[in-house]
Amino acid sequence: MVLGSDIGIDLGTASVIVYCKGEGIVLQEPSVVAVDNNKHAIVAVGEEARKMFGKTPANIVAVRPLRDGVISDFEVTERMIRYFIDKSVGTHWLKRPRIAVCVPSKITDVEKRAVEESTRNAGAAQVFIIEEPIAAAIGAGLDIFRPCGSMVVDIGGGTTDVAVISLGGIVVSTSIKVAGDKFDDAIVRYMRDEHQMIIGERTAENLKIIIGTAAEDTPLSAMELKGRNATTGMPMTVEITSREMYEALKVCVRSVVDAVRYVLANTPPELSGDILDRGIVLTGGGALLSGLDRVIENETGIKCTIAENPVNCVAIGTGKYIEYQTVEDKSIWSSIKSFFSLEENDWQIIKYSI
Repeated sequence: MVLGSDIGIDLGTASVIVYCKGEGIVLQEPSVVAVDNNKHAIVAVGEEARKMFGKTPANIVAVRPLRDGVISDFEVTERMIRYFIDKSVGTHWLKRPRIAVCVPSKITDVEKRAVEESTRNAGAAQVFIIEEPIAAAIGAGLDIFRPCGSMVVDIGGGTTDVAVISLGGIVVSTSIKVAGDKFDDAIVRYMRDEHQMIIGERTAENLKIIIGTAAEDTPLSAMELKGRNATTGMPMTVEITSREMYEALKVCVRSVVDAVRYVLANTPPELSGDILDRGIVLTGGGALLSGLDRVIENETGIKCTIAENPVNCVAIGTGKYIEYQTVEDKSIWSSIKSFFSLEENDWQIIKYSI
């Protein structure tokens, strides 16, 4: 039996990452659950369930209970969270853990309550909700609590969140449902339309990771791909190039760039200069798409960098939130002050602005 642990969860559309106080990242698995419809029972969760995608008998369905950054299946999500909590901190607690969960910046109150209730029902003693851009910025090491602007672009599986942050809060932001999943969907459509080939999500994701690119001038590379002929139904093999991946992904990339430009256009002038000096930071798995940082930099004229360990930034930031949360003070701010070694003048500005 163990004491309750403070946990930060990046409850992503594509994957769940768990951060435990004092330990760091302890779990990273796909947000996939295999369900036996005949028995109404869960067969597998996480990586084991992901391996079943497209390979299950009729009665077993591998599902992703989160779509576009929000819960699409409440019951399955709750059981998935419970499984990951148990796997991270054990099944026998002296007290239930406090859990911080991140959510996209523009979800509705109803969607936010669904996340909170699912987490509480899964075993949390107390649930804290933190917006993804804030978590991503903290996880990327940005000093967001000083009176100057920081800009973060978090490209996850279901959503891309773009935000300008100052004094510990979001000044202007947008969230679009174009991210890793839509990138994969675009590749699946391209292969069907241009090569009459049917491929699955996992194959599309591998293509994206290996030769996917956002930039037209990326050096040419190629890989052999196996799939099913859309006309005959027979297996087939084709060679795909990075240039084709650029064509497949350019509409999605344009959506991300437009979101960045929208936030910049609506940023107060006082903060625009800060962003010009400090640059834009990319986080999330989508930040690793080859050439995306260069495209955003060319489109905006602002230096764009990829955070160290971008995939885990949101989980780390969420974990830091719960790690420096005090029991006596439900607000994070007093703990954040000491964590970031804020000067007293800066701290007074923050205190009187919230």
